[in-house]
Amino acid sequence: MDVQQIYKEKQASSALDAVLIIEPNEDIVVPLAVGEPATLIKALPNHPKLKGNRLFQMLSLYPVVEMEPEKVKVISMFLNKDERRAFYDKEIDLLPNHFSDLPAILKQISENLVVMATVSPMNSEGYFSLGTNCDYISTLLPHAKKIILEVNQFMPYTYGENHIHISDVDVIFEHHERLPVTPEIPLREEDEIIGRKVASMIQNGDVLQIGFGAIPNAIMNFLINHKDLTIFTEMIPDKVVDLFESGAVTNAKNPLHPGSMTATFAYGTNRLYDFIHNNEQVQMYPVDQTNASCFISEIDQLVTINATIEVDFFGQCNSESIGGRYYSSTGGQGDFGIGARMAANGKGIICLHSTAKEGTISKIVPTLAKGSVVSTSKNDVDYVVTEYGVAQLRGKTVRERAEALINIAHPKFREDLRIQAKEMGL
Repeated sequence: MDVQQIYKEKQASSALDAVLIIEPNEDIVVPLAVGEPATLIKALPNHPKLKGNRLFQMLSLYPVVEMEPEKVKVISMFLNKDERRAFYDKEIDLLPNHFSDLPAILKQISENLVVMATVSPMNSEGYFSLGTNCDYISTLLPHAKKIILEVNQFMPYTYGENHIHISDVDVIFEHHERLPVTPEIPLREEDEIIGRKVASMIQNGDVLQIGFGAIPNAIMNFLINHKDLTIFTEMIPDKVVDLFESGAVTNAKNPLHPGSMTATFAYGTNRLYDFIHNNEQVQMYPVDQTNASCFISEIDQLVTINATIEVDFFGQCNSESIGGRYYSSTGGQGDFGIGARMAANGKGIICLHSTAKEGTISKIVPTLAKGSVVSTSKNDVDYVVTEYGVAQLRGKTVRERAEALINIAHPKFREDLRIQAKEMGL
């Protein structure tokens, strides 16, 4: 049968009609961030027969959908700003994870997965692309009991291992709207200083894992004149386009697809979405490949760059809680921290401002706050960078670590930190 005819037969007239195929006790999983099918999710509360279902989301860019927990229990795998409130109001729950482990975790805890995703329009051969995404969804597709797609003409068609054939789809619903975009992030003086320091640690020919935010943007501003860089990351941010267009990025050392940049999702502005559309030099791969520590540890000259909230004297990084309360989740920081530690000529770089709350709190601390989460183990931390310097922790003793970290703390906190280090026997 012609793929266009199959498409018409599987097309639903409304979002509610599309989700009505979901039965009680089935688990619903959606891609993270831009790939989330917002219209289909908004239709779930109107489904009259849902009961005992679970909805798994990650880094959602939309408000929390309001549903009775007995009907649909919402489980986040990386909290957004709205989900933080909902988590503490006990409206949703949080599933701890290393990003690379999510396909295995979701297969382990559910035998009746329903995949819902936003995709690009179908091509002439009957394939949709997950576009900005691949993440855990691509690995789960062969195991899905049902597949429901939200087709959006603004979703770019990308390449890699993120395609779905019409024959494998149960229901299609068309909804065309502009994709979510990253907000403008103004750079502070501290960001520029950290960016320059980190850029000086990156050599020509390095393979980079870098993400989104003020500090990563500042770092990439200082990489424009580098040569022969390769992007092998979990997320493609806007600034990567600048590096590509300047010639700094050639992707010659990409282990999965030489000559192309590799990621498992993209999140940026329309400029980025236009750049990755039909661009074979951008390849999207499943997160259990891009973030697998055992795989990325084999990459020579791997440099991983991640942010954290606070670092204690031992080098433990809390990147997901503030004052002992959950703020986000681990993401791929642990994956790449371990991979960089094992890689030949690898560097794992953790960045943070030296202070918070307008300079009133030091982010270099004797011990993490009570109830805080250790996102990156002290044994996996290599370099820590603030606007006041670089502390290399790998190979240092406990006391040497404390001294190195105090030396990159804000000067006004150093004396107090030294007193506390002495009281701790450090």
